[in-house]
Amino acid sequence: MVDRRYDDKIMKKRSLAGSVAIGFVLLTFILIAVSFSTPSWLVSDYRITGARLDRFGLWTHCFRSLPDPVDINQRRFFVGCRWIYDPFTTGYDQIRGFLVPAFLVATQFFFTVCFIAALLSAILTLLYFLCCGPDIKHYVTLIKLNAWILLVGGLAGGIAVVVFACEANKDNWMPGHDNNFFGWSFALACIGAVAALVASTLFFVEGYVQQRKRKQLKDSQMRFEMEHEKI
Repeated sequence: MVDRRYDDKIMKKRSLAGSVAIGFVLLTFILIAVSFSTPSWLVSDYRITGARLDRFGLWTHCFRSLPDPVDINQRRFFVGCRWIYDPFTTGYDQIRGFLVPAFLVATQFFFTVCFIAALLSAILTLLYFLCCGPDIKHYVTLIKLNAWILLVGGLAGGIAVVVFACEANKDNWMPGHDNNFFGWSFALACIGAVAALVASTLFFVEGYVQQRKRKQLKDSQMRFEMEHEKI
């Protein structure tokens, strides 16, 4: 007869790769969510007293004193933090084309994909950690689906940060570009994209391990049936 302890060993719930992947998914979600919602992708040097930009995010912009780029007489200035689609501030909608150029739209799109992927992955990882085990029919499918979602999210996040890094601090956009630098929100976005790719790799490894375990268990059961037939 087949040793049941051998079967239990084969169908151990998670490998080391799967356990580490859970930690990376948690790290990925926290980093991506914080960077997605905070306005410190591009910041001005706080030591510069005359800087017009304070800090700049994907959805919220903060200015110390930004002159209206469409007002040639420089009679209107924008001060403080505002949502990028603020409908209440007079003239803000008129400079939206300046505030949201094509590269920022691309950054918003790809990082939104990254955020959605991180959210979906967090949900799937909770199912993987709390509800599902190797005895579930689609256990391996769940792991591989999570791996693919994280891969898409990591690649999308990588594209977003590369586009932003290449275009955000050029001298033809935000004023005072010589005194502007990439802030901590941007740094978290970079780390989050890398963490997503690492988590994806770990889940691909976990999927392969669990698939092999299922094959070993199937072979074990077949040997048991053959031995039983001989008896």
